[in-house]
Amino acid sequence: MTNIMDKSIELTNNQVIAYLKKPASQLTKSDIIRYVTENNVRMINFMYPAEDGRIKTLNFVVNNLAYLETILSCGERVDGSSLFPSYVEAGNSDLYVLPRFSTAFIDPFSEQPTLCMLCSFFDKEGNPFSGSPECTLHRAALAFTEATGMTFEAMGELEYYVIAPDDGMFPANDQRGYHESGPYAKYNEFRKLCMEYIAQTGGQIKYGHSEVGNFKLDGMVYEQNEIEFLPNPVESAADQLTLAKWVIRNLAYRENLNITFAPKITVGKAGSGLHIHMRLMKNGRNCMTENGRLSDVARRAIGGMMVLAPSITAFGNRNPTSYFRLVPHQEAPTNVCWGDRNRSVLVRVPLGWTSGRDMCREANPLEGPSQVDTTEKQTVEMRSPDGSADLYFLMAGLCVACRYGLEQESSAEIANNTYVDGDIHSEQNRQLLERLEQLPTCCVESADWLEKQREAFEAKNVFSPRTIDGIIRTLRGMDDKGLLERLQGNKAELQKLVERYFHCG
Repeated sequence: MTNIMDKSIELTNNQVIAYLKKPASQLTKSDIIRYVTENNVRMINFMYPAEDGRIKTLNFVVNNLAYLETILSCGERVDGSSLFPSYVEAGNSDLYVLPRFSTAFIDPFSEQPTLCMLCSFFDKEGNPFSGSPECTLHRAALAFTEATGMTFEAMGELEYYVIAPDDGMFPANDQRGYHESGPYAKYNEFRKLCMEYIAQTGGQIKYGHSEVGNFKLDGMVYEQNEIEFLPNPVESAADQLTLAKWVIRNLAYRENLNITFAPKITVGKAGSGLHIHMRLMKNGRNCMTENGRLSDVARRAIGGMMVLAPSITAFGNRNPTSYFRLVPHQEAPTNVCWGDRNRSVLVRVPLGWTSGRDMCREANPLEGPSQVDTTEKQTVEMRSPDGSADLYFLMAGLCVACRYGLEQESSAEIANNTYVDGDIHSEQNRQLLERLEQLPTCCVESADWLEKQREAFEAKNVFSPRTIDGIIRTLRGMDDKGLLERLQGNKAELQKLVERYFHCG
Protein backbone atom coordinates (compact mmCIF):
# COMPACT_ATOMS: atom_id res chain seq x y z
CA MET A 1 0.00 0.00 0.00
CA THR A 2 1.40 3.39 -1.00
CA ASN A 3 1.97 6.33 1.28
CA ILE A 4 -0.73 8.23 -0.59
CA MET A 5 -3.26 5.51 0.20
CA ASP A 6 -2.14 5.46 3.84
CA LYS A 7 -2.77 9.20 4.05
CA SER A 8 -6.21 8.92 2.49
CA ILE A 9 -7.21 6.32 5.08
CA GLU A 10 -5.72 8.33 7.93
CA LEU A 11 -7.71 11.42 6.95
CA THR A 12 -11.05 9.71 6.32
CA ASN A 13 -14.11 10.75 8.33
CA ASN A 14 -15.69 7.32 7.89
CA GLN A 15 -15.22 5.56 11.25
CA VAL A 16 -15.36 2.07 9.70
CA ILE A 17 -12.60 2.82 7.18
CA ALA A 18 -10.47 4.59 9.80
CA TYR A 19 -10.73 1.67 12.20
CA LEU A 20 -10.11 -1.11 9.67
CA LYS A 21 -7.38 0.87 7.85
CA LYS A 22 -8.50 -0.42 4.46
CA PRO A 23 -9.95 1.37 1.44
CA ALA A 24 -13.72 1.01 1.16
CA SER A 25 -13.37 -0.93 -2.10
CA GLN A 26 -11.40 -3.66 -0.29
CA LEU A 27 -13.80 -4.30 2.61
CA THR A 28 -14.90 -7.91 3.05
CA LYS A 29 -17.49 -9.71 5.13
CA SER A 30 -14.84 -10.67 7.67
CA ASP A 31 -13.92 -6.97 8.01
CA ILE A 32 -17.54 -6.09 8.77
CA ILE A 33 -17.82 -8.87 11.34
CA ARG A 34 -14.57 -7.76 12.99
CA TYR A 35 -15.73 -4.16 13.20
CA VAL A 36 -19.11 -5.16 14.65
CA THR A 37 -17.66 -7.47 17.30
CA GLU A 38 -14.75 -5.23 18.33
CA ASN A 39 -16.88 -2.08 18.57
CA ASN A 40 -19.92 -3.55 20.31
CA VAL A 41 -22.27 -2.77 17.42
CA ARG A 42 -25.70 -4.27 18.11
CA MET A 43 -27.73 -2.81 15.26
CA ILE A 44 -27.36 -3.20 11.47
CA ASN A 45 -29.24 -1.12 8.88
CA PHE A 46 -29.77 -2.25 5.29
CA MET A 47 -30.48 0.87 3.17
CA TYR A 48 -31.64 1.21 -0.44
CA PRO A 49 -33.29 3.92 -2.55
CA ALA A 50 -36.66 3.04 -4.06
CA GLU A 51 -38.55 4.40 -7.07
CA ASP A 52 -39.40 7.63 -5.24
CA GLY A 53 -35.67 8.34 -4.78
CA ARG A 54 -35.83 8.19 -0.99
CA ILE A 55 -33.73 5.80 1.07
CA LYS A 56 -35.59 2.92 2.71
CA THR A 57 -34.21 1.16 5.79
CA LEU A 58 -34.43 -2.35 7.22
CA ASN A 59 -33.19 -2.72 10.84
CA PHE A 60 -31.53 -5.80 12.32
CA VAL A 61 -30.60 -6.46 15.94
CA VAL A 62 -27.37 -8.45 16.13
CA ASN A 63 -28.40 -11.37 18.32
CA ASN A 64 -25.30 -13.51 17.83
CA LEU A 65 -22.45 -14.12 15.41
CA ALA A 66 -24.33 -16.81 13.51
CA TYR A 67 -27.18 -14.42 12.78
CA LEU A 68 -24.73 -11.67 11.76
CA GLU A 69 -23.05 -14.08 9.35
CA THR A 70 -26.46 -15.06 7.94
CA ILE A 71 -27.72 -11.56 7.19
CA LEU A 72 -24.40 -10.51 5.68
CA SER A 73 -24.28 -13.62 3.48
CA CYS A 74 -27.94 -14.09 2.57
CA GLY A 75 -29.49 -10.66 2.93
CA GLU A 76 -33.25 -10.54 3.38
CA ARG A 77 -36.55 -10.55 1.44
CA VAL A 78 -38.39 -7.31 0.63
CA ASP A 79 -41.58 -6.36 -1.22
CA GLY A 80 -40.47 -5.12 -4.63
CA SER A 81 -43.95 -3.91 -5.63
CA SER A 82 -43.94 -1.43 -2.73
CA LEU A 83 -40.44 -0.22 -3.60
CA PHE A 84 -40.86 -0.09 -7.40
CA PRO A 85 -44.61 0.12 -8.08
CA SER A 86 -44.22 1.19 -11.72
CA TYR A 87 -42.47 -1.97 -12.87
CA VAL A 88 -42.79 -4.69 -10.20
CA GLU A 89 -46.16 -6.47 -9.98
CA ALA A 90 -47.68 -7.42 -6.63
CA GLY A 91 -48.28 -10.98 -7.86
CA ASN A 92 -44.56 -11.67 -8.22
CA SER A 93 -42.91 -9.03 -6.12
CA ASP A 94 -40.39 -10.61 -3.75
CA LEU A 95 -36.81 -9.41 -4.08
CA TYR A 96 -33.65 -10.06 -2.12
CA VAL A 97 -31.52 -7.24 -0.71
CA LEU A 98 -27.82 -7.95 -0.14
CA PRO A 99 -25.47 -5.47 1.56
CA ARG A 100 -22.52 -3.99 -0.29
CA PHE A 101 -19.69 -4.03 2.25
CA SER A 102 -17.83 -1.21 0.51
CA THR A 103 -20.58 1.23 1.53
CA ALA A 104 -20.37 0.58 5.30
CA PHE A 105 -20.58 3.55 7.68
CA ILE A 106 -21.77 4.31 11.21
CA ASP A 107 -25.16 6.03 11.38
CA PRO A 108 -24.39 9.57 12.62
CA PHE A 109 -27.98 10.02 13.87
CA SER A 110 -28.35 6.87 15.97
CA GLU A 111 -27.95 6.98 19.76
CA GLN A 112 -26.53 3.46 19.79
CA PRO A 113 -23.72 2.28 17.46
CA THR A 114 -25.47 1.29 14.23
CA LEU A 115 -23.69 0.02 11.13
CA CYS A 116 -25.32 0.99 7.82
CA MET A 117 -24.76 -0.45 4.35
CA LEU A 118 -26.34 0.25 0.98
CA CYS A 119 -27.78 -2.81 -0.73
CA SER A 120 -28.18 -4.43 -4.14
CA PHE A 121 -31.38 -6.14 -5.31
CA PHE A 122 -31.62 -9.71 -6.65
CA ASP A 123 -34.54 -11.63 -8.19
CA LYS A 124 -35.90 -15.08 -7.30
CA GLU A 125 -33.25 -16.81 -9.45
CA GLY A 126 -30.49 -15.00 -7.56
CA ASN A 127 -29.69 -12.74 -10.52
CA PRO A 128 -29.24 -8.98 -10.14
CA PHE A 129 -32.72 -7.44 -10.45
CA SER A 130 -32.87 -5.95 -13.94
CA GLY A 131 -35.15 -3.09 -12.88
CA SER A 132 -33.02 -1.92 -9.99
CA PRO A 133 -31.62 1.60 -10.54
CA GLU A 134 -28.35 0.57 -8.87
CA CYS A 135 -28.04 -2.54 -11.06
CA THR A 136 -28.90 -0.53 -14.18
CA LEU A 137 -26.09 1.89 -13.39
CA HIS A 138 -23.70 -1.02 -12.84
CA ARG A 139 -24.55 -2.41 -16.29
CA ALA A 140 -24.16 1.05 -17.85
CA ALA A 141 -20.72 1.56 -16.30
CA LEU A 142 -19.61 -1.92 -17.35
CA ALA A 143 -20.87 -1.45 -20.92
CA PHE A 144 -19.09 1.90 -21.13
CA THR A 145 -15.75 0.42 -20.08
CA GLU A 146 -16.09 -2.65 -22.31
CA ALA A 147 -16.88 -0.49 -25.35
CA THR A 148 -14.33 2.31 -24.79
CA GLY A 149 -11.59 0.98 -22.52
CA MET A 150 -12.22 3.97 -20.23
CA THR A 151 -13.96 4.38 -16.90
CA PHE A 152 -16.78 6.86 -16.43
CA GLU A 153 -16.43 9.17 -13.43
CA ALA A 154 -18.91 11.72 -12.17
CA MET A 155 -19.53 14.26 -9.46
CA GLY A 156 -22.66 16.13 -8.49
CA GLU A 157 -23.50 19.68 -7.44
CA LEU A 158 -26.23 19.20 -4.85
CA GLU A 159 -28.31 22.38 -4.48
CA TYR A 160 -31.00 22.85 -1.84
CA TYR A 161 -32.94 25.57 -0.05
CA VAL A 162 -33.06 26.04 3.71
CA ILE A 163 -36.37 27.54 4.87
CA ALA A 164 -36.88 29.25 8.25
CA PRO A 165 -38.79 32.17 9.78
CA ASP A 166 -37.45 35.60 8.82
CA ASP A 167 -35.88 37.32 11.85
CA GLY A 168 -35.21 40.53 9.92
CA MET A 169 -31.53 40.57 10.88
CA PHE A 170 -28.87 41.33 8.23
CA PRO A 171 -31.14 40.68 5.25
CA ALA A 172 -29.41 39.22 2.19
CA ASN A 173 -29.79 40.76 -1.24
CA ASP A 174 -32.51 39.09 -3.31
CA GLN A 175 -31.02 36.58 -5.80
CA ARG A 176 -27.49 37.64 -4.83
CA GLY A 177 -26.49 34.97 -2.33
CA TYR A 178 -23.59 33.43 -4.29
CA HIS A 179 -20.73 32.59 -1.89
CA GLU A 180 -22.18 34.99 0.72
CA SER A 181 -20.68 34.90 4.21
CA GLY A 182 -22.45 35.31 7.52
CA PRO A 183 -24.33 37.10 8.89
CA TYR A 184 -26.01 37.76 5.52
CA ALA A 185 -25.98 34.03 4.81
CA LYS A 186 -27.74 32.48 7.82
CA TYR A 187 -27.13 28.77 7.28
CA ASN A 188 -23.43 28.40 6.50
CA GLU A 189 -22.89 26.58 9.81
CA PHE A 190 -25.74 24.19 9.04
CA ARG A 191 -24.19 23.46 5.65
CA LYS A 192 -20.78 22.81 7.24
CA LEU A 193 -22.43 20.38 9.66
CA CYS A 194 -24.10 18.63 6.71
CA MET A 195 -20.71 18.32 5.01
CA GLU A 196 -19.16 16.82 8.15
CA TYR A 197 -21.93 14.21 8.44
CA ILE A 198 -21.87 13.39 4.72
CA ALA A 199 -18.13 12.77 4.99
CA GLN A 200 -18.83 10.32 7.82
CA THR A 201 -21.00 8.27 5.46
CA GLY A 202 -18.11 8.10 2.97
CA GLY A 203 -18.98 11.13 0.84
CA GLN A 204 -15.96 12.76 -0.80
CA ILE A 205 -16.77 16.46 -0.81
CA LYS A 206 -15.04 19.08 -2.92
CA TYR A 207 -16.53 22.17 -1.25
CA GLY A 208 -19.69 23.88 -0.05
CA HIS A 209 -21.06 27.42 -0.36
CA SER A 210 -24.17 29.55 -0.36
CA GLU A 211 -25.80 29.85 -3.79
CA VAL A 212 -27.51 32.57 -5.80
CA GLY A 213 -31.05 31.88 -4.61
CA ASN A 214 -32.11 34.02 -1.69
CA PHE A 215 -35.60 35.43 -1.19
CA LYS A 216 -38.45 35.99 1.26
CA LEU A 217 -41.92 34.53 0.89
CA ASP A 218 -44.85 34.67 3.34
CA GLY A 219 -42.67 35.58 6.32
CA MET A 220 -40.06 32.91 5.60
CA VAL A 221 -36.46 33.18 4.41
CA TYR A 222 -35.44 30.85 1.59
CA GLU A 223 -31.65 30.47 1.38
CA GLN A 224 -30.04 28.36 -1.33
CA ASN A 225 -26.88 26.34 -0.64
CA GLU A 226 -24.72 23.93 -2.60
CA ILE A 227 -22.45 21.00 -1.74
CA GLU A 228 -20.23 19.78 -4.56
CA PHE A 229 -18.48 16.42 -4.64
CA LEU A 230 -15.15 15.17 -5.99
CA PRO A 231 -15.04 12.97 -9.12
CA ASN A 232 -15.60 9.30 -8.36
CA PRO A 233 -16.39 6.15 -10.31
CA VAL A 234 -19.95 6.71 -11.39
CA GLU A 235 -21.54 4.06 -9.15
CA SER A 236 -19.90 5.53 -6.05
CA ALA A 237 -20.89 9.04 -7.17
CA ALA A 238 -24.57 8.04 -7.21
CA ASP A 239 -24.29 6.37 -3.79
CA GLN A 240 -22.69 9.46 -2.27
CA LEU A 241 -25.36 11.84 -3.59
CA THR A 242 -28.13 9.54 -2.39
CA LEU A 243 -26.70 9.42 1.13
CA ALA A 244 -26.05 13.17 1.09
CA LYS A 245 -29.75 13.93 0.56
CA TRP A 246 -30.61 11.56 3.41
CA VAL A 247 -28.09 13.30 5.70
CA ILE A 248 -29.26 16.83 4.88
CA ARG A 249 -32.91 15.97 5.50
CA ASN A 250 -32.17 14.25 8.81
CA LEU A 251 -30.05 17.12 10.04
CA ALA A 252 -32.67 19.67 9.01
CA TYR A 253 -35.32 17.74 10.93
CA ARG A 254 -33.08 17.55 13.99
CA GLU A 255 -32.32 21.30 13.81
CA ASN A 256 -36.00 22.22 13.31
CA LEU A 257 -35.36 23.53 9.79
CA ASN A 258 -37.14 22.73 6.56
CA ILE A 259 -35.14 22.01 3.41
CA THR A 260 -36.06 21.17 -0.16
CA PHE A 261 -34.31 19.89 -3.27
CA ALA A 262 -37.33 20.91 -5.37
CA PRO A 263 -36.43 22.25 -8.82
CA LYS A 264 -38.66 25.32 -8.49
CA ILE A 265 -40.27 27.09 -5.56
CA THR A 266 -41.64 30.30 -7.02
CA VAL A 267 -41.60 32.11 -10.36
CA GLY A 268 -38.70 34.48 -11.02
CA LYS A 269 -36.41 33.02 -8.38
CA ALA A 270 -33.53 30.61 -8.90
CA GLY A 271 -34.49 26.95 -8.93
CA SER A 272 -32.30 24.14 -7.62
CA GLY A 273 -30.50 22.01 -10.16
CA LEU A 274 -28.41 18.89 -9.74
CA HIS A 275 -25.63 19.51 -12.24
CA ILE A 276 -23.53 16.45 -13.03
CA HIS A 277 -19.86 16.79 -13.99
CA MET A 278 -18.22 13.96 -15.92
CA ARG A 279 -14.75 12.89 -16.92
CA LEU A 280 -13.46 9.84 -18.79
CA MET A 281 -10.40 8.11 -17.34
CA LYS A 282 -7.92 5.57 -18.72
CA ASN A 283 -4.93 4.19 -16.83
CA GLY A 284 -5.22 7.00 -14.31
CA ARG A 285 -5.22 9.69 -17.02
CA ASN A 286 -8.02 12.14 -17.73
CA CYS A 287 -9.03 11.77 -21.38
CA MET A 288 -11.00 15.05 -21.51
CA THR A 289 -8.02 17.16 -22.62
CA GLU A 290 -5.26 16.85 -25.17
CA ASN A 291 -2.41 19.35 -25.52
CA GLY A 292 -4.22 21.80 -23.27
CA ARG A 293 -7.46 21.69 -25.29
CA LEU A 294 -10.70 19.77 -25.10
CA SER A 295 -9.96 16.35 -26.62
CA ASP A 296 -11.67 14.66 -29.54
CA VAL A 297 -12.88 12.03 -27.08
CA ALA A 298 -14.60 14.71 -24.98
CA ARG A 299 -16.18 16.35 -28.03
CA ARG A 300 -17.58 13.04 -29.28
CA ALA A 301 -18.98 12.26 -25.83
CA ILE A 302 -20.62 15.69 -25.85
CA GLY A 303 -22.05 14.87 -29.28
CA GLY A 304 -23.69 11.79 -27.79
CA MET A 305 -25.23 13.87 -25.03
CA MET A 306 -26.53 16.32 -27.62
CA VAL A 307 -28.41 13.48 -29.34
CA LEU A 308 -29.90 11.85 -26.24
CA ALA A 309 -30.34 14.94 -24.04
CA PRO A 310 -34.12 15.25 -24.56
CA SER A 311 -34.74 11.72 -23.28
CA ILE A 312 -32.24 12.04 -20.40
CA THR A 313 -34.78 14.43 -18.86
CA ALA A 314 -36.91 11.32 -18.22
CA PHE A 315 -34.33 10.31 -15.59
CA GLY A 316 -33.22 13.75 -14.39
CA ASN A 317 -36.42 15.86 -14.42
CA ARG A 318 -39.22 13.73 -13.03
CA ASN A 319 -42.05 16.02 -11.93
CA PRO A 320 -43.98 18.95 -13.44
CA THR A 321 -42.10 21.62 -11.48
CA SER A 322 -38.86 20.42 -13.12
CA TYR A 323 -39.96 22.14 -16.32
CA PHE A 324 -40.79 25.39 -14.52
CA ARG A 325 -37.04 25.63 -13.90
CA LEU A 326 -35.99 24.99 -17.52
CA VAL A 327 -36.96 28.46 -18.73
CA PRO A 328 -34.90 31.28 -20.31
CA HIS A 329 -32.76 33.69 -18.28
CA GLN A 330 -32.65 31.59 -15.08
CA GLU A 331 -29.19 30.01 -15.62
CA ALA A 332 -30.98 26.80 -16.63
CA PRO A 333 -30.88 25.25 -20.13
CA THR A 334 -33.75 25.33 -22.58
CA ASN A 335 -32.09 24.04 -25.77
CA VAL A 336 -29.75 21.23 -26.75
CA CYS A 337 -26.36 22.91 -27.08
CA TRP A 338 -23.01 23.24 -25.36
CA GLY A 339 -20.27 25.80 -24.84
CA ASP A 340 -17.20 26.88 -22.90
CA ARG A 341 -17.73 28.50 -19.49
CA ASN A 342 -21.30 29.22 -20.59
CA ARG A 343 -24.12 28.91 -18.04
CA SER A 344 -26.90 29.35 -20.60
CA VAL A 345 -26.15 26.04 -22.38
CA LEU A 346 -27.11 22.45 -21.63
CA VAL A 347 -23.55 21.08 -21.42
CA ARG A 348 -20.90 23.45 -20.10
CA VAL A 349 -17.13 23.02 -20.35
CA PRO A 350 -15.88 24.77 -17.19
CA LEU A 351 -12.39 26.11 -16.60
CA GLY A 352 -9.95 23.21 -16.53
CA TRP A 353 -6.59 24.60 -15.35
CA THR A 354 -5.23 24.19 -18.89
CA SER A 355 -3.34 27.50 -19.17
CA GLY A 356 -0.01 25.98 -18.15
CA ARG A 357 0.62 28.89 -15.77
CA ASP A 358 1.81 28.22 -12.22
CA MET A 359 -0.80 30.40 -10.52
CA CYS A 360 0.12 29.17 -7.04
CA ARG A 361 3.65 30.50 -7.45
CA GLU A 362 2.40 33.81 -8.88
CA ALA A 363 0.06 34.27 -5.91
CA ASN A 364 2.72 33.12 -3.44
CA PRO A 365 6.20 34.28 -4.56
CA LEU A 366 7.96 32.26 -1.84
CA GLU A 367 6.73 28.98 -3.32
CA GLY A 368 8.77 26.80 -5.64
CA PRO A 369 7.35 25.32 -8.86
CA SER A 370 4.06 23.48 -8.31
CA GLN A 371 4.09 19.70 -8.87
CA VAL A 372 0.31 19.24 -9.17
CA ASP A 373 -1.01 17.52 -12.30
CA THR A 374 -3.90 19.81 -13.24
CA THR A 375 -4.99 17.79 -16.30
CA GLU A 376 -7.08 15.60 -14.00
CA LYS A 377 -9.39 18.50 -13.20
CA GLN A 378 -11.13 19.02 -16.57
CA THR A 379 -14.77 17.93 -16.65
CA VAL A 380 -17.89 18.63 -18.68
CA GLU A 381 -21.13 19.51 -16.91
CA MET A 382 -24.71 18.46 -17.72
CA ARG A 383 -26.97 21.24 -16.41
CA SER A 384 -30.52 20.01 -17.01
CA PRO A 385 -31.04 17.56 -14.07
CA ASP A 386 -32.57 18.62 -10.76
CA GLY A 387 -33.36 17.25 -7.31
CA SER A 388 -36.26 15.14 -8.59
CA ALA A 389 -33.80 12.92 -10.49
CA ASP A 390 -33.42 9.21 -9.99
CA LEU A 391 -29.69 9.46 -9.40
CA TYR A 392 -28.84 5.95 -10.57
CA PHE A 393 -30.95 6.07 -13.73
CA LEU A 394 -29.63 9.57 -14.47
CA MET A 395 -26.00 8.49 -14.16
CA ALA A 396 -26.76 5.40 -16.24
CA GLY A 397 -28.36 7.57 -18.91
CA LEU A 398 -25.31 9.83 -19.05
CA CYS A 399 -23.06 6.75 -19.34
CA VAL A 400 -25.15 5.56 -22.26
CA ALA A 401 -25.11 8.97 -23.95
CA CYS A 402 -21.33 9.36 -23.75
CA ARG A 403 -20.76 5.80 -24.99
CA TYR A 404 -23.24 6.45 -27.80
CA GLY A 405 -21.25 9.51 -28.80
CA LEU A 406 -17.98 7.60 -28.84
CA GLU A 407 -19.52 4.86 -30.98
CA GLN A 408 -21.13 7.10 -33.64
CA GLU A 409 -19.06 8.52 -36.50
CA SER A 410 -21.26 11.62 -36.70
CA SER A 411 -20.72 12.69 -33.08
CA ALA A 412 -17.90 15.18 -33.73
CA GLU A 413 -19.98 16.91 -36.43
CA ILE A 414 -23.00 17.02 -34.11
CA ALA A 415 -20.82 18.64 -31.45
CA ASN A 416 -19.61 21.23 -33.98
CA ASN A 417 -23.18 22.07 -35.01
CA THR A 418 -24.48 22.50 -31.46
CA TYR A 419 -21.68 24.68 -30.06
CA VAL A 420 -22.76 28.11 -28.80
CA ASP A 421 -20.44 31.03 -28.10
CA GLY A 422 -21.93 33.43 -25.55
CA ASP A 423 -25.45 33.68 -24.12
CA ILE A 424 -27.73 31.46 -26.16
CA HIS A 425 -30.58 33.98 -25.77
CA SER A 426 -28.56 36.93 -27.08
CA GLU A 427 -29.34 38.68 -30.35
CA GLN A 428 -26.18 37.30 -31.99
CA ASN A 429 -27.38 33.71 -31.41
CA ARG A 430 -31.02 34.19 -32.48
CA GLN A 431 -30.71 32.25 -35.74
CA LEU A 432 -28.73 29.45 -34.06
CA LEU A 433 -31.35 29.20 -31.31
CA GLU A 434 -34.10 28.71 -33.86
CA ARG A 435 -32.48 25.58 -35.31
CA LEU A 436 -31.39 23.97 -32.04
CA GLU A 437 -33.51 21.19 -30.58
CA GLN A 438 -35.55 22.33 -27.59
CA LEU A 439 -35.60 20.38 -24.35
CA PRO A 440 -38.96 18.92 -23.33
CA THR A 441 -41.29 21.40 -21.67
CA CYS A 442 -43.17 18.88 -19.53
CA CYS A 443 -43.09 15.30 -18.25
CA VAL A 444 -45.34 14.12 -21.10
CA GLU A 445 -42.91 15.42 -23.74
CA SER A 446 -40.02 13.84 -21.83
CA ALA A 447 -41.81 10.49 -21.95
CA ASP A 448 -42.38 10.88 -25.69
CA TRP A 449 -38.67 11.47 -26.24
CA LEU A 450 -37.76 8.43 -24.14
CA GLU A 451 -40.15 6.33 -26.21
CA LYS A 452 -38.55 7.65 -29.38
CA GLN A 453 -34.96 7.05 -28.22
CA ARG A 454 -35.41 4.01 -25.98
CA GLU A 455 -33.39 1.74 -28.27
CA ALA A 456 -30.17 3.56 -27.31
CA PHE A 457 -30.82 3.01 -23.58
CA GLU A 458 -31.89 -0.61 -23.98
CA ALA A 459 -28.81 -1.46 -26.08
CA LYS A 460 -26.32 -3.82 -24.40
CA ASN A 461 -29.10 -4.65 -21.89
CA VAL A 462 -28.41 -1.52 -19.84
CA PHE A 463 -32.01 -0.44 -19.24
CA SER A 464 -34.62 -3.20 -19.19
CA PRO A 465 -37.64 -2.66 -21.49
CA ARG A 466 -39.93 -3.07 -18.50
CA THR A 467 -38.12 -0.29 -16.65
CA ILE A 468 -38.39 2.04 -19.64
CA ASP A 469 -42.10 1.21 -19.96
CA GLY A 470 -42.61 2.02 -16.27
CA ILE A 471 -40.79 5.34 -16.50
CA ILE A 472 -42.76 6.36 -19.59
CA ARG A 473 -46.06 5.39 -17.95
CA THR A 474 -45.26 7.36 -14.79
CA LEU A 475 -44.24 10.50 -16.69
CA ARG A 476 -47.30 10.43 -18.93
CA GLY A 477 -49.41 10.00 -15.82
CA MET A 478 -48.31 13.48 -14.71
CA ASP A 479 -50.61 14.83 -17.46
CA ASP A 480 -48.80 18.18 -17.44
CA LYS A 481 -48.89 19.12 -21.12
CA GLY A 482 -49.28 22.91 -21.29
CA LEU A 483 -49.30 23.23 -17.49
CA LEU A 484 -46.66 25.97 -17.39
CA GLU A 485 -48.75 28.20 -19.66
CA ARG A 486 -51.99 27.48 -17.78
CA LEU A 487 -50.53 28.44 -14.41
CA GLN A 488 -48.96 31.71 -15.54
CA GLY A 489 -50.20 34.37 -13.10
CA ASN A 490 -52.09 31.84 -10.95
CA LYS A 491 -50.04 32.06 -7.76
CA ALA A 492 -52.39 29.93 -5.65
CA GLU A 493 -52.42 26.95 -8.04
CA LEU A 494 -48.69 27.22 -8.59
CA GLN A 495 -48.12 27.09 -4.84
CA LYS A 496 -50.25 23.94 -4.57
CA LEU A 497 -48.13 22.30 -7.25
CA VAL A 498 -44.90 23.29 -5.51
CA GLU A 499 -46.16 21.92 -2.20
CA ARG A 500 -47.12 18.63 -3.82
CA TYR A 501 -43.55 18.03 -5.02
CA PHE A 502 -41.74 19.97 -2.30
CA HIS A 503 -39.88 16.91 -0.96
CA CYS A 504 -39.21 15.18 -4.26
CA GLY A 505 -36.41 12.75 -4.91
